[in-house]
This record gives sequence, structure tokens and C-alpha cells, in this order.
Amino acid sequence: MTPYLVDAGAWQESWDRQQEAYLPDREHRFAALLDAADAVTGDGPLRLLDLAGGTGSISLRALARRPDAQVTLVDLDPVLLTLAEASLSGRATLVATDLNRPEWTAALPHREYDAVLTATALHWLDGPRLAELYREIHGCLRPGGVFVNADHMPGDTLPTLTAQLTARARQRRTARHAAGAAASWAGWWEQAAADPALGPLVEKRRQVYPTGHSPEWTPPAQWHLDALRAAGFREAGVLWRNGADAAVAALA
Repeated sequence: MTPYLVDAGAWQESWDRQQEAYLPDREHRFAALLDAADAVTGDGPLRLLDLAGGTGSISLRALARRPDAQVTLVDLDPVLLTLAEASLSGRATLVATDLNRPEWTAALPHREYDAVLTATALHWLDGPRLAELYREIHGCLRPGGVFVNADHMPGDTLPTLTAQLTARARQRRTARHAAGAAASWAGWWEQAAADPALGPLVEKRRQVYPTGHSPEWTPPAQWHLDALRAAGFREAGVLWRNGADAAVAALA
């Protein structure tokens, strides 16, 4: 990847604020993911795969905890990969590859990882592809390694309360956008398109995703647990939950 003259710190902060408007508990979910990675490695070295890692949110936090970690970040978005490259400054290996294609694992620099972590990303994949991806992720982990996926995963036991919590979160997000406290998803991309360095990459992104991302697919957490067990993981359960969002963890 070619380095671009961008203020990585400013764009990372802008991305964080935009994401936090949708995910007020974002840091809590990151902490849950990283705690799981720490648990399976203890004091030993950590080899981490940041799946659909975007701007490097998980990688940056992992390296803040474990400066000696070997981190691989996988994504396809040219804008987000550029920001990750500028922010990580050579501390991680970045791989541009498409998770919709089973051969994505061939681009990885390591055969096995201690942890594969992902957050708010895999909802762009449909059910059959995500089930296959879980099998591929299992093949990327060493025995005893952990996979954690945090995303919108509504439970099926509190439908009324979950709907109420979701509506309240939407109201707060709308207020933040109206007050200018954070950009909306569309607004953030408009700002990126207007930036001299990122603008050409936004156009390249449109070529990568000519029809935009696929519609979001957000099944209940139980679907993920069933799919993870079917993929060969020996344990799978809900690691963290807040309202309609959850993180499922599985051990290889």
C-alpha cells in the first residue's frame, strides 16, 4: 500500500466519534475482545488477526496493551486501510483481501493465530457465507486459540425491552448528529470524499463496492453459536452483551 499524506490522528478521532454515536459502549466491547485474547495467551506472546479491521481500532488498542504483539489486519476498504497504515506506522502487517472469497486466508503472513477478533463488521456477509467464514477462521487458529465477534446480535428472550433500548439509542444518536457532536455514517464519508488525500481513495472505494455493501444481516446470537459449533469450535458462548449487541466467543 502507498502511504498518503493524511492526519491519521485527526481522522482516527473523527472515526471514533462517528462510531461511538452508533455504539456508545464501543470501548467496553473492545475490552471484552482483548481480555479474551489475553486470557488464552497469558504472559506469552500474542499473535493476533484483526479481521475486517478497518482503520485499526482493535489493532491500536491491542498494541497499546501488548506492544510486542504480532498483529495482522485484514480489510478490503482502501480508505480505511490507508488510515490504518498511517496510524499503525509499521507495527502491524496489513493485508488487502476480500472475506467474501474463501482464498482470503492465502494472503495471511502466518499459518496460525492465538486470537482472531472482529467487531461490527461481519454483518455485511450473508448467512451461508458467514457460516463458511467461521470454518475458515477455525482453520486460522492454533488449538486453544480464541475467536470473538462483536456485533448487533439481538437476543430472543427480551424482544420488547430490546426494541425499547434500540429506540432509545436511536434517539440519542439522532440528537448527537443534530448537535454536530459526531458525523453520521454518510456524513463521515462525505467529509472523506472532500479531503484532498482521501478523496481519490473514496472514488476507488466506490469501484470496490459499486452497489455499496450488502444489506446488513443480523441474526440472534444463538445463530452464531450454532454456526460456530458446526464450524468445529469446541466451545462457544456469549462473552459480552449490552441490549441488542453481543460478542460471541469460541475456542478452537
